[in-house]
Amino acid sequence: MGDSPGLTDKIVYAGSRVSMALRSVRLSNGKQIQREVVLHPGAVIILPILADGRIVLIENARHTVGESLLELPAGTLEKGEPPDVCAGRELEEETGYRAARIESLGWFYTSPGILTEKMYAFVAQELTPGPQALEENETISVRPTPVREVVELIESNSIVDGKTIAVILKYLSCSGNR
Repeated sequence: MGDSPGLTDKIVYAGSRVSMALRSVRLSNGKQIQREVVLHPGAVIILPILADGRIVLIENARHTVGESLLELPAGTLEKGEPPDVCAGRELEEETGYRAARIESLGWFYTSPGILTEKMYAFVAQELTPGPQALEENETISVRPTPVREVVELIESNSIVDGKTIAVILKYLSCSGNR
């Protein structure tokens, strides 16, 4: 899709991870409107699969929603960092596992109505366990879970993280591994 013609951004906040812009957009009828847009550098999400077929979920304390959520490991791209490199780094930091194989599962926009974040999805296999390397602000527990149970957790609304639901369902629909 790329950039649309007639867009101009006025940065109203520049943070360490994201920025906020007022975006002027010229509509097809010529009318000029403003939209609030969160500018994001992009991110990765990793679906780690153990040799016995279990999916490595994490329980992640999410301060933004005041809850601990069951999720797949994920993280923000560093400036200039290739997504596959970021995926390996985030997998190891958050779970302790290293992957001998990391394969792309495509990409998607997480919330294109307000956010520019492009999320790159990966499947990680041939995992070797090791220690987590959590950032100071992270509280994460590793939860290897059988595939059938992961699906039940999605169906029962126990997994409520949208990116996790999307990637697991995409993987299962493409691979027939349900």
